[in-house]
Amino acid sequence: MSDQKEQLAQAIEAQGLKVRQLKSQKAEKEAIDAEVQTLLGLKKELTVLEGADKSGSAKPAKKAVKSSFTLKTAKGTKDYNDKDMAIREKVFNTITKVFKKHGAVTIDTPEILAGKYGEDSKLIYDLADQGGEECSLRYDLTVPFARFLAMNGKEYPNIKRYQIAKVYRRDQPAMTKGRMREFYQCDFDIAGTYDSMIPDSEILRILCEALTNLDVGKYTVKINHRKILDGIFEVCGVPEDNIRPISSAVDKLDKLPWADVKKEMVEEKGLAPDVADKIGEYVKHKGGRDLLEMLLKDQVLMGNANAATGLAEMGTLFDYLEIFEVMDKMSFDLSLARGLDYYTGIIYEAVTEKSAPPKLAEGIVNKKKQGTDELDESTVGVGSIAAGGRYDNLVGMFSGKNKKGVPNLQIPCVGVSIGVERVFSILMAKQKTEEIKSNETEVYVISVGDGLLKERMQIAKELWDAGIKATYMFKNKPRLDKQFDACEKDMIPFAVFIGKDELERGEVRVKDMRSKDESQKGGVTIKHADMIKELKSRLEHL
Repeated sequence: MSDQKEQLAQAIEAQGLKVRQLKSQKAEKEAIDAEVQTLLGLKKELTVLEGADKSGSAKPAKKAVKSSFTLKTAKGTKDYNDKDMAIREKVFNTITKVFKKHGAVTIDTPEILAGKYGEDSKLIYDLADQGGEECSLRYDLTVPFARFLAMNGKEYPNIKRYQIAKVYRRDQPAMTKGRMREFYQCDFDIAGTYDSMIPDSEILRILCEALTNLDVGKYTVKINHRKILDGIFEVCGVPEDNIRPISSAVDKLDKLPWADVKKEMVEEKGLAPDVADKIGEYVKHKGGRDLLEMLLKDQVLMGNANAATGLAEMGTLFDYLEIFEVMDKMSFDLSLARGLDYYTGIIYEAVTEKSAPPKLAEGIVNKKKQGTDELDESTVGVGSIAAGGRYDNLVGMFSGKNKKGVPNLQIPCVGVSIGVERVFSILMAKQKTEEIKSNETEVYVISVGDGLLKERMQIAKELWDAGIKATYMFKNKPRLDKQFDACEKDMIPFAVFIGKDELERGEVRVKDMRSKDESQKGGVTIKHADMIKELKSRLEHL
């Protein structure tokens, strides 16, 4: 037993050292707490051993002391209360209505294998080995959709699809700005072979309809084309194997000044400084048709096949966007690159005045809180509230290849993803919490005098049968003032009052609880038989 005690003492010393190191490194509280619990467990084992070792008789075990347990949500996640969910449901319903208007069907997909995300793959939550499969939590809804098409392409060679579901990213969260580790995306994609820019233009129309209907305020949709961007890199002298890493660096121009982006290109990506300067001359431009015309006159750029194709497609797209009357929302922005590897054509993202970091002009971006690894959210912007693009080869990556090295199945796709959390953060900033009605109850049944519980239940049942949302107080004899308070708290617009005298006469009283008009007094007395008709008439005018 002495050997066992010695081993435990050594383990306690080592564990204590580990705890002290974590504290000195200012590790996350969860990590420190877990190691402290391990240390306490070891000490408890030693105490039991020492007690059993004395005079052959073990002392009665002391009453176990309850260990403290901290209730919290995981970092980058949060609970939503009833007021939050009232707004979120409106967001989901608004977006879904737009998606359905454009003829989409919906599907759902599970978690998928990782491997198609480019530089952002470092943000994927990889799971432990799942019976021989290396799985991950889904990072987006686009790759699962491409996998679905690769498996079911014969049945769905053409499809307009939408999906609303949670995705997960191991990113540094900024909770108040809607930047989270667990969040919803609302995706709309058009898959199939069509003439150039026709589905692309409808996707952008859908995006504008959704954002306008959501009332997010003034927004801009930045658009670019991967082929134009690749053409720019090629004529500037970027080596082919460095195009995607350089593209990823350019994509940070909405968060970082050019000097920082150039530094990354040269020092981290190994690009020649003069090549970076040439890129800088292009990516500083943004506009509309004027920028397109300027680029079409650039003989060096037009001599590049990729750039020429991209500019031609952009011209076609502009024509269609003018027909759809959304061209005024667009900004042709050559600095837009989108970090994901799978985009092959048009790319876009929607931004608002809340998107950029507040102190970008001062060069203070994504600053950390003092003494922690967490972001100072006062220096973080909401970011883009929607994004997407064309991805013609992604389905082929999942379908396998034939003997000639050609994918067994190719289904071109274009789509957009709306970030609900970021939209929600913008909408909540405009709301007064006390003015949010979180329930849909339309009528409150109130008894005057006696409790009349069964009679209130009967009235509520009649209202439910008629499709009217109603409730009453769950007490046998509720006080009148408490019933009024409940009605006011839940912002219920109408009340049905019943009392013994009214019931004997076959009558009820209906009152508009929103109105402070004294002339209403106790409400309007009507026949019980006319109650449903009267309430439905009033509810139509809400």
